[in-house]
Amino acid sequence: MDINTKQLKKNAFRVTKRRGITSSRVRVPGGHIHSKHLGKIAEIAETYGDGTVHITSRQGFEILGIPFDNIPKVNAALQELIEGLEINQEEAGCGYPASGTRNITSCIGNKACPYACYETTGFAKRIEKAIFPNDLHFKVALTGCPNDCAKVRMHDFGIMGMTIPQFNPDRCVSCGACVKVCKKKSVSALTPVNFRPQRNEETCIGCGECILSCPNAAWTRSEKKYYRLTLLGRTGKKNPRLGQDFIKWVDEDSIVKIILNTYDYVEKYIDPNAPGGKEHIGYIVDRTGFEEFKKWALKDVTLPKEAKVYSPIYWNGIKYC
Repeated sequence: MDINTKQLKKNAFRVTKRRGITSSRVRVPGGHIHSKHLGKIAEIAETYGDGTVHITSRQGFEILGIPFDNIPKVNAALQELIEGLEINQEEAGCGYPASGTRNITSCIGNKACPYACYETTGFAKRIEKAIFPNDLHFKVALTGCPNDCAKVRMHDFGIMGMTIPQFNPDRCVSCGACVKVCKKKSVSALTPVNFRPQRNEETCIGCGECILSCPNAAWTRSEKKYYRLTLLGRTGKKNPRLGQDFIKWVDEDSIVKIILNTYDYVEKYIDPNAPGGKEHIGYIVDRTGFEEFKKWALKDVTLPKEAKVYSPIYWNGIKYC
């Protein structure tokens, strides 16, 4: 049968190595899904595919072995998942309206992990609501703390949870546990002064190790949520590199606005002749200069007073060309 492969891919189906066979990519923002939806994925795979499902590196599902003729039926069946996971959609029953912006990934966050500074899934879903659907090739990942279990520095936007430790001297028993753990497991941001811990605000990375180690709850997490935002990490065959720090102690509202501003920036400067209509943001920034990107990214953004913006930014990595 004749098939528009461009539309196929936009609809979140894949052009596979087998003629006439495709696979369907299922979005799961934040990688968190109710067990009832797993049964629906299995049903689609067994009814319209070859009965197998691949768990993707971006925490979604890929239903394999779907004949082209079954695409409309799969799209109709996916509606339950799309509604259940609250995915933005232009028309019900037609599947996913775009695939350019990849599934937003995250670690499990403080739903289970004691090290996480915040609940990652909720923030991932908020970003999903703000930016999807879109055909531009963006990758966003979140992690609950600087351990970076989600490898966020390999993404266009990496979001790390942070906390500003709050110290109550009346509860401190001068045991030194927080100073020891900060030296052993973090960045030695605490030093003893007159048998009480003193925090270096410049070097502290907001990991919360001091909070977890304190036997008397002298250290607690800040009520306000903070994050470290890293920029423009990438994998791929051409010049892979890790994302670099852009803003430390940034808030959720600012992050969402910066990501949306970057879509405007890319729409303005993307190379229309880029292969497949895709050009990684990093190459665009390399072409226009970081300061031009920064001007667009921070437009109408009101940062918290604690925020520290890094500028200029230089990306190191393997250079092939």
